[in-house]
Amino acid sequence: MTSWTNGCKSVNSSTTTVMKIKSADFLMSNSSVDKCPNQQLPEYAFIGRSNVGKSSLINMLTSRKNLAKTSGRPGKTQLINHFKINDNWFLVDLPGYGYARVSKKDKKTFQKYITDYFLRREQLVNAFLLIDIRHEAQKIDLEFMQWLGENGIPFSIIFTKADKLKPKAIERNVKNYLDHLLMGAWEEVPIHFVTSSSNRMGREEVLDYIEEINLEFYQKK
Repeated sequence: MTSWTNGCKSVNSSTTTVMKIKSADFLMSNSSVDKCPNQQLPEYAFIGRSNVGKSSLINMLTSRKNLAKTSGRPGKTQLINHFKINDNWFLVDLPGYGYARVSKKDKKTFQKYITDYFLRREQLVNAFLLIDIRHEAQKIDLEFMQWLGENGIPFSIIFTKADKLKPKAIERNVKNYLDHLLMGAWEEVPIHFVTSSSNRMGREEVLDYIEEINLEFYQKK
């Protein structure tokens, strides 16, 4: 059995700084990594199955009601979307996977530019993989995690929709999920967060983590 770690950056919790979102602006959408912004700012990519609540989470994190377009139809996001936050980092909204109501040809196209983005985008410092906390580990998510790990792409897990469960169920489901990873090919579990877009649970923790990585990024420049 092959073992690997997920390449997550090590951050010092004692340096935690609460991030305030002063500005959050849509910059561009495109289907090619070559057309992404030519700016040396750290990027954080958000991706997950197409019904995981990604747009709602992005709006909650940025405190902007309609920054990312939400829809009752899974698979609405079909491009690489760049949002500039506080003029010093990018939030990247990537197409969901798994249940998008699109043709096989379109799915292959999405897969191509998503793969290109992760393998070629030098500005990417961390990917956030969104997981619906209500469900057991899904094969498609586990395979995507494996691909990220094998390619040395730093990522963290964001469990979504925690408001749908009681506290004990949240704790049990997260533990079961992480135990499942440890029983597989993982030497250690990824950094993870529990969130709810409805009650803003986990917002400060995710933003603090981004701020810590940003501080490290700019200190090295």
